[in-house]
Amino acid sequence: MIRRPVRRRRSSRPRKQKGSDLHFLLMIGLVGAVTSSLIASVASWVAEHPWVFALPVIAAAGMGAVGVYLQRKEARRDAIRAQELRYSAEHLDGLHYTQFEYAVRDLMYRDGCRDAQQVGRGGDQGADVKATDPHGRRWVIQCKHRKDGVRGSAVGSPDLFALNGTGRQVHGGDVVVMLTNGRFSKPALEFADSQGLHLVDCHLLAQWASGSRPLWELLGSVPPPRKSTLLSWRLRTRNTRSVGGARVTGAQ
Repeated sequence: MIRRPVRRRRSSRPRKQKGSDLHFLLMIGLVGAVTSSLIASVASWVAEHPWVFALPVIAAAGMGAVGVYLQRKEARRDAIRAQELRYSAEHLDGLHYTQFEYAVRDLMYRDGCRDAQQVGRGGDQGADVKATDPHGRRWVIQCKHRKDGVRGSAVGSPDLFALNGTGRQVHGGDVVVMLTNGRFSKPALEFADSQGLHLVDCHLLAQWASGSRPLWELLGSVPPPRKSTLLSWRLRTRNTRSVGGARVTGAQ
């Protein structure tokens, strides 16, 4: 008996694979067509509305303007707070000497010295407060705090020697000041006058701290402003009428 060879059935997988590939290609084509149509629509709309390119620039400019406005608003608030700063003589007498230096720094800031800083510490070479006034003059101030105020010991000429040696040469000061909530001895007055140092005693300090006039308007004579402005010209004219030397009150 002869056996017939068994016929193997052809697999239908290739047909399915071809169908899947065709379906995939159709999907890609459809997606491509939709994407192209969408891009063409967007391009057409942008062509009809070219101002859309200005939106990022407008947004950036708006954010910048808001930032500047907020900065100026904060600066105005700082200026108002600074103008309201006042210290009584009793308050200054009750401060620790370091707090006293910070109070002097704040007063200089109140008067427009935006870079005023307290620098007093060990090895400060005679400077406790440094600042640049609105007229460009550099101030170097040494502070001598007395717990008993005017009743305490007088600031003597030896206290001025270090300041006189470093105020201009080391710190580059245009206006070199010795400031105290107490008083100065007669030799200190004479030495300051001979060296062009400025002295601020308890009376002048109280006038400055409790008022609103800057220190350079209260001192008898200060160097001319570095910045040439109408205000600086008026200050120079007024200062030429003042008597040179250290201006203090109530000295003993």
